[in-house]
Amino acid sequence: MSSRDNLARAQESPDPSSHASNVYDAEEARGEWLDGDDDEEDDDDMDYEPTVDDSEDAEFFDLSEDTGVDFHDADDGLSGVEIEFAMDEEDDTGDQSGNEPEMEASRAQHQTHTHAPIAQIQVTHNQIMQLLGHTGLRNLFTRQRHRDDSYEGSGSRRGQRTTGSKKQSLQIPSEHGRALMNSGTFGSSEYYQDALRKRNARLGRKLMHRELGLDHGQAAKNPKFLSQDLIPSSNADMIIHYDSRCYSGQFSDDGNFFFSCAQDFKVRMYDTSNPYRWRYYKTVIYPYGQWTITDATLSPNNKYLAFSSIRSIVCLAPTDPGETGEPWLLDFSDMGARPNRHRFGGGYTQFGVWSIRFSGDGREIVAGTSDHSVYVYDIESRKSILRIAGHDDDVNAVCFGDAYSPHILYSGSDDTLIKVWDRRSMGDSREAGVFVGHTEGLTYVDSKGDGRYVLSNGKDQTMKLWDLRMMMSPEKASKINPRDYTTGFDYRFMQYSEVSNQSHPHDCSLVTFSGHRVLKTLIRCHFSPPDSTNSRYVYTGSEDGSVYIYNLDASLAGKIDVNTVTHHSRPKDPDLVDRQYELHSRRNNDSWKTCVRDASWHPNAPIIAATSWNGWGMSTGTCTTHSWNDDAEEDEGYPEMGLRVDERLEENKKLYNNPRHGGQRQSGPRTRLRRRRIAASDDDEDDD
Repeated sequence: MSSRDNLARAQESPDPSSHASNVYDAEEARGEWLDGDDDEEDDDDMDYEPTVDDSEDAEFFDLSEDTGVDFHDADDGLSGVEIEFAMDEEDDTGDQSGNEPEMEASRAQHQTHTHAPIAQIQVTHNQIMQLLGHTGLRNLFTRQRHRDDSYEGSGSRRGQRTTGSKKQSLQIPSEHGRALMNSGTFGSSEYYQDALRKRNARLGRKLMHRELGLDHGQAAKNPKFLSQDLIPSSNADMIIHYDSRCYSGQFSDDGNFFFSCAQDFKVRMYDTSNPYRWRYYKTVIYPYGQWTITDATLSPNNKYLAFSSIRSIVCLAPTDPGETGEPWLLDFSDMGARPNRHRFGGGYTQFGVWSIRFSGDGREIVAGTSDHSVYVYDIESRKSILRIAGHDDDVNAVCFGDAYSPHILYSGSDDTLIKVWDRRSMGDSREAGVFVGHTEGLTYVDSKGDGRYVLSNGKDQTMKLWDLRMMMSPEKASKINPRDYTTGFDYRFMQYSEVSNQSHPHDCSLVTFSGHRVLKTLIRCHFSPPDSTNSRYVYTGSEDGSVYIYNLDASLAGKIDVNTVTHHSRPKDPDLVDRQYELHSRRNNDSWKTCVRDASWHPNAPIIAATSWNGWGMSTGTCTTHSWNDDAEEDEGYPEMGLRVDERLEENKKLYNNPRHGGQRQSGPRTRLRRRRIAASDDDEDDD
């Protein structure tokens, strides 16, 4: 979407409080889906348009009113499109009668542009999106727009690539990535080799060699070397079902805590001190949120949880289950004595928050917002102490450079750039450096925590690794127009075609990873933890329902197929399917579909928790846990593999009412193995 289009839309948009929004009513202690305006477009996965106070067309809605209308992600933002075309009914009459003079008269009448009866057809917005998403039509419209714009003499615009960009051809394995793997910064490249079978030894053999003193390599010096190959499998240990889509979920730094954010404005917390036996902890609620909870972050001491929505208010709640009061409200638009009523898009407005992170000392929270800015909020003084208006589009992701210093900030935006900010030298309000290489907007930015390496996910369907020492200077970056290398691709509706998959001529990234799909929503990526994986991998969610785990040389190390292991893991609920993501399509959209939006690797155990949009019509959510099991197909542990529980981790028999299996609970591999062993034991007793 062009900046000019954004500006036009912003000038017609009402106040944020008047937007039709998904609002939680604290008085009824449950979420209500409200929709007061057919033009709602607020979603953390959409272009959030700030509003104009003096809009004559603004329609305000009362939060106390319950319209009873379900709010749908990305669909209600576009109204039905009416297409009109002229159709001369007399032509058909003439054909049937065979009267040639009447046919000629009809044609003559049509050629003289005489008014004829008008037939009208209704076309849904999704059908239009699918039509425009077709590669051939999309290129046709792009070329036509280029010819139209050429008369203005304005050069390249957003939605057109310069002719100098070449089709992207990734080298796998990457030479730079292989060098990083051999450097020791990202794990160790020394492997056990079974000389007889010519393959890497399994964990049991590695442990035996270490105990017998036969190993003189890395395993004898660094215990992390043994754990770096323990990649979790696709088999789910537990499937936590939610009645709304899950947007994010993360373990705490010490692994004792896990939280998951859902579209019902609730954040559920779990005790994961035993990562194989979770316990329900607490639920906190965002009062009067808009559309969804967009992000959440834990304080370093795990005592406080901050969570945001598409508003300028961030909630701060204690994690102590004994404290059940309302969360504290942190207004990021409050800049102190002078309210932050800055101009944007022709009027005064506030903003929505897409991303938040605690600083390493727990005193500050950094936020990326819809007004193209980065905010730093001081918790003690209860106000924003810094606003950096440094991007040309929404800031979807922010993070601190490392856990020990609050001075270095990273921000990723829909303007395709990652900018590095040094708060110690911002006299001219300029960034310290820029990472250039993505050709579409950023969805997430993660720091390794060493003040050097950065990881990003982009809507160009790639994940990139960056080195702070290779960032581009602001002077050089100012000479590059990022809009010359991007398109009008809408990741919410369109499929990203190979024609659009072109490399950036000024790419300064170290390694580019591809294979996953960044569609529908702002999908996240992370570095693997240093203790449980020896910092060996990077991983990301994907729209195809999987978690992709990559080596640093861009080769695929593992893949967790969440869609397969959760398929039909709950019965279809018509009330929930009504909130499906895709309302109109040629496909049967109430079928089961999974989009993994976030994943978190436990810092001390080989376990990954994946939070997903998951269910019939992608209308509900799940959090699934996956552990390493050495590729074993059967396991006799307890609880059973694939245990289905509700949000409070209580086993619900209704979740096993699978229509494909006659409503009977299906026995997993562990149950079958246990039954075989019990049967064998009974036979032995009979022989005695």
